Amino acid sequence: MRQLSLPALFLLLLVIITLFSGWNSSFAPPSMPSDRLTVGTTAKIRTLDPADSDNFFSSHILANTTERLYDYQRDSTELMPVLAKDFPTVSADGLTYTIPVRTGIKFHDGSEFNAQAMAFSLNRFLTLKGSPYQRLSVIKSVTAVADDRLVIELHQPVSFLPRLLAFAGASAISPKSYSDKEFLPDRVIGTGAYKLASYTESNSLKLDKFADYWGEKPANAGVDIQFFSAPANLLNAFKTGQIDVAFQTLSPAQVTNLQQNAAKNDWQVASNEGSTMLFMVLNLQVPPLDNPLVRQAIAHAIDRPLLAERIFQGQRQPVYSMIPTTFQEYQPLFPQYQPDQAQKLLQKAGYSLDRPAQTSIWYSPKYAGNGDLVASYLKAILEKSSGGLLQIKIEPIDTTIADTLLDKGTYTYPIFLRDWVPDYLDPDNFLEPFFTCARANAQGLCAQGNTAYWGSFYYNAKINDLIAQQRKVHNPQARGQLISQIQQIIAQDAPFIPLWQNREYAFSHKHLTGVQIEPSQQLRYQYIRRTSPSQ
Repeated sequence: MRQLSLPALFLLLLVIITLFSGWNSSFAPPSMPSDRLTVGTTAKIRTLDPADSDNFFSSHILANTTERLYDYQRDSTELMPVLAKDFPTVSADGLTYTIPVRTGIKFHDGSEFNAQAMAFSLNRFLTLKGSPYQRLSVIKSVTAVADDRLVIELHQPVSFLPRLLAFAGASAISPKSYSDKEFLPDRVIGTGAYKLASYTESNSLKLDKFADYWGEKPANAGVDIQFFSAPANLLNAFKTGQIDVAFQTLSPAQVTNLQQNAAKNDWQVASNEGSTMLFMVLNLQVPPLDNPLVRQAIAHAIDRPLLAERIFQGQRQPVYSMIPTTFQEYQPLFPQYQPDQAQKLLQKAGYSLDRPAQTSIWYSPKYAGNGDLVASYLKAILEKSSGGLLQIKIEPIDTTIADTLLDKGTYTYPIFLRDWVPDYLDPDNFLEPFFTCARANAQGLCAQGNTAYWGSFYYNAKINDLIAQQRKVHNPQARGQLISQIQQIIAQDAPFIPLWQNREYAFSHKHLTGVQIEPSQQLRYQYIRRTSPSQ
């Protein structure tokens, strides 16, 4: 038999390898996409510890990894028991709540959840006194009287305690993995549908499906969250298919672009009205804002609908109360746009073209996605509407710096643009944290309390009494009347001026189902399912 030469043998081997390679690619089963989701965001996380968590995206992660005694029903602001078996039994004086608690539930570290674990979680929150401490400071003590029964004693009655217990800080966490001596910012060990697999600050966070979850199992294997430095990067990652879902936060122009091109690109738009409020804080210690006529003039001079369209392209809703429209108690008592009335009020306060009222607006450049644009438009509309009787300077500042000085009474910040993401869905969360003051000074301004914290220094004993009363009343009609009185006084005194409330958006590709923004503004990952390979 004739032997093949080395070159011929090499050529034959090459043909065989090529044929085998082709056969393998033709007959091997196609690779399937991962059953994991990829979510992109520009949001930041300061901490994952429920006892110290005070920003939206931290609470968003907690909403998907931990559970509370109560939570909101899907697509609703109505409460339902979760780790509690039922709603509380309340004593006649409104100070003692007895709550039946579930058992047979596991934490992510394998330990058992029971009333003792829930008591540990709530007491730890109160002991460590983290950033959101005030939300639960009404609680005097928490005691597990049995494995399945919890007793909560209050300092004073609060008719909506279950809503307080639905907020992220009241999450159940494992006593096995936490102590009541320190915060643990880079971990979260709860009972939720997902457990934390890894977390790299400002880079990525991975959630795995919790195999021992007691509730409805997630429709996916897990979620990989990518943090982007800028909205443009987030937008590009979504359009190129690098991520499945874009959530928190794109600019108004980018949102409009995605909406307009959704149909031809098979993009899905999930949206819901939110309760995040944008507003002005007015410092009553600073002339001319110490004059209520000037504050009322400013409220009359703001054309909210016009600015909502020009700044936010219709993606934020004008609001005329510090309570958002998502609540039935909302009453639009702040004035609509009335420039003539603004000018009359300024003239009545003693200002003229020769002696205009002068003040400044301070803001974060990141405010509402574009603080420079918001502040510039507000300056322009206020000066135009006042007919030259009001002169405005705009001053950018980093929020972290401002927060250290805002409650010190400094005259540097006459007007400050702020926002508020509610901790719990109740009108009280837009009243008590803003307008209560524990102690007034000799000038009748707030020396210690929430209005001082915000840098307004407003003090009104009647407001203090009304807020305390509405917290105790169980009858919805009677409580609504008290909240109405509060809104009337606030609109007259104008220590804060509401501007707009948000609308939340999430964009996803066609191969996903179940992408839905809840009224609480949360995106629940466990209901999102991949139906086909990503494109």
